[in-house]
Amino acid sequence: MSQKQRALAIPPRPLPEHLITGDRAAGDERLIGGDTGLAAVMARAHVVSRSAAPVLLFGETGTGKEIIARAIHEHSPFRSGPFRRVNCGAIAAELIDSELFGHEQGAFTGAATRRKGWFEQANGGTLFLDEVGELALPAQVRLLRVVQDNEVVRVGGERPVRVNVRIVAATHRDLPAMVEARTFREDLYYRLAVFPIVIPPLRDRPSDIRAFAEYFAERAANRFGLKPVPVSDEDVRSLTEYRWPGNVREIAAVMDRAVLIGQGRTLSVSAALGLSPRSQASPGTPAREPGAAAGIEPLDDVIRRHIEAALKETHGRIEGRHGAAKLLRINPHTLRARMRKLEIDWRGFRAPPGS
Repeated sequence: MSQKQRALAIPPRPLPEHLITGDRAAGDERLIGGDTGLAAVMARAHVVSRSAAPVLLFGETGTGKEIIARAIHEHSPFRSGPFRRVNCGAIAAELIDSELFGHEQGAFTGAATRRKGWFEQANGGTLFLDEVGELALPAQVRLLRVVQDNEVVRVGGERPVRVNVRIVAATHRDLPAMVEARTFREDLYYRLAVFPIVIPPLRDRPSDIRAFAEYFAERAANRFGLKPVPVSDEDVRSLTEYRWPGNVREIAAVMDRAVLIGQGRTLSVSAALGLSPRSQASPGTPAREPGAAAGIEPLDDVIRRHIEAALKETHGRIEGRHGAAKLLRINPHTLRARMRKLEIDWRGFRAPPGS
C-alpha cells in the first residue's frame, strides 16, 4: 500500500456504549437493524450527530444511506432546521451551480426570478449530498469553496451569502481510489470525510432479514389491499441465503412480488425470488425450469402483471406524485426501461376522454 493510500485509509474508531434512540421514522421507511446489523453504524452516528462535523456515508446502492443521514439530522443540534436531499448524479452539469448555490433574476436565459440553491434552502439544517462522487471536477472545486468558507455566491450575483449547514454526503463509489486516479479532489475528500461511516450491505446483515421481510410484507399487503400473511422460518431461510445485490430496495421489491403472487392466501417468497421450492439446486440460485411442475410463473410475467396493475391504478401515468413509478417506488427511467423490455404500452391504460 502506498503512503497516500495509507493516508486515505479510514482508521478504526472505538464505539460508544449507547445507540441512537427515539423516533426511527424517516419518511415512510423505518430504521431496521439499528440494534442488530446496524448497531456499529448507529453507534458511530450517535457520536457524530451531536457535533457539526461533516459526515461521509459509504455504502452500496440501496443500503439505506438517506435513512442514516436523517437519523443523524434528527439527533443533532440542526434538527429544528430543514433536511434537504440533493442527488448530485441527477443534476445536469450546466445546472450544478444554479441548483446548489442558486441564481439571481436574469442571470441566464430562463432565470425569471431569483432562486435560492440547496445550501440556502438547507440553512440552519442538514444538506444531504447523495452520490457526491458523481460530481464533475469543476463542480467539486466550487463545492470545496462553500464547505471551507460557509458562503455561497448565487449565479449572476456578487455578494456572498452566509450559510450555516450541516453536510452529510454519501456515495457508493470508492472515493479513496478516485482520489488516487485524480477523478475526485483530495482536498474535498478530506473536508467531507471528517467522520466516515461505512454501511454494510444487506448480505452481511443476516440478523436483519426477518425484520425487513415482515415489515415489507405487511406494508405490501396494506398497499395492495390484501390479507397480511406471516413470514415463515422457511421464507427467512430462503431470503437469508440470497445475496441481495440490490440490498434493502431489492428485498422491498421481492416482498411486494411475494405478496402479489400469494394474493393474501400465502406468501410466495420462493416464486418472488425465482426459486423452485422443489429444486435441489444450491440456495439462492434460480430454478432451471421455473413455472413447470411447481406451478411457478416466469419472473418477467410476474413483473409485467405488477407493472400493469400499477399503470391501471394510475391511469397510465408514469411520473409525478400520483404516477406508477412513485407507487412502485422505483425511478421513472428504470420503470420505462422495464416497460420497453417487457413490451408494455402505457397508452393502453389511459382513461378515455370524458370518463
